[in-house]
Amino acid sequence: MKKINNQLSNNPLSDLISDDIYEILQSRKLIDEKSVRDYLIRKKYRSLRSQKISASDALDSLRDEYPYLQFDTLRKIVYQANK
Repeated sequence: MKKINNQLSNNPLSDLISDDIYEILQSRKLIDEKSVRDYLIRKKYRSLRSQKISASDALDSLRDEYPYLQFDTLRKIVYQANK
């Protein structure tokens, strides 16, 4: 139960859905964690770019945050067209 409560306070989609909805979706395994990660990466990239940080520096910052992803993978994620 503690894990669920921890996840509630860390709803990565809080700007889109409520904590309650997130908890329900996650408990039923309806949340695709990779898609959530990619969404957060794109959101962070847009935020960095809006602060006038160059594209390469923004990608380097993301690389520091997600060291297990290759540079090309990050580039594909941030430049992926929203469907």
